[in-house]
Amino acid sequence: MNRQTLRSLLEQLMRNERSLDSLEELLSQDPVLELDHSTLDLHRELRQGVPEVVFGEGKTVSQIVETMTALHCAGQNVLATRLDENKLQLLGTTLRGKALQIDETARCAYLEEHPVSKQGVGTILVVTAGTSDAPVGAEAAFTARVLGNSVQEIRDVGVAGLHRLLRHLDELRQANVIIAVAGMEGALPSVIGGLVDRPVIAVPTSIGYGAAFGGLAALLGMLNSCASGVVTVNIDNGFGAGYAASLMNRREP
Repeated sequence: MNRQTLRSLLEQLMRNERSLDSLEELLSQDPVLELDHSTLDLHRELRQGVPEVVFGEGKTVSQIVETMTALHCAGQNVLATRLDENKLQLLGTTLRGKALQIDETARCAYLEEHPVSKQGVGTILVVTAGTSDAPVGAEAAFTARVLGNSVQEIRDVGVAGLHRLLRHLDELRQANVIIAVAGMEGALPSVIGGLVDRPVIAVPTSIGYGAAFGGLAALLGMLNSCASGVVTVNIDNGFGAGYAASLMNRREP
């Protein structure tokens, strides 16, 4: 169930194409679907505008397939994140013939039930500091795209060569929301934040040598950013950044 479906049902009622009793019966159905291993929320899209997303890490392939299939059969588009190479290959084989999109770099899969209309008013720009940050940046970009946004990407423009970033100044200033992805010391979001009048979502990655502490150094650096308008998500959380950027970029209801 989503807002578009609910509106369509109400319009059918107004045109006398559906009885009040049948609509009442439909809306009284339990919005929760119980599987052996999961409890699915079928009304999340109605409440939040985005259906439930499947976090693939820690789940078996059979659990992921069953969950994605159940959500798809309930009329929902399904995004699954954090899928390793083996899971992506098995998903591609098991769900062959369905409208499945796979992005190996982003480690994501997307099963489409219905096309998503453009929700964003502008462009979401994903900027990654280094090539090693690419998977997290790709996850953010993939998430934002399947949620109905126009997305552009700028790769490998970290502060070790600041001139690389400045070549893209026009793109930075034209974007509506910017996602800045960086490991090591995590300085990129602060630099971008000082150049634009747009919200910057900082994403620390776990890339770096020993004292990077698996992304903790970048996380603390981003939380202590001296640039206004920079907000920070958790380490390697490209999905969270893409989702938040989509909400910021959404058209007024």
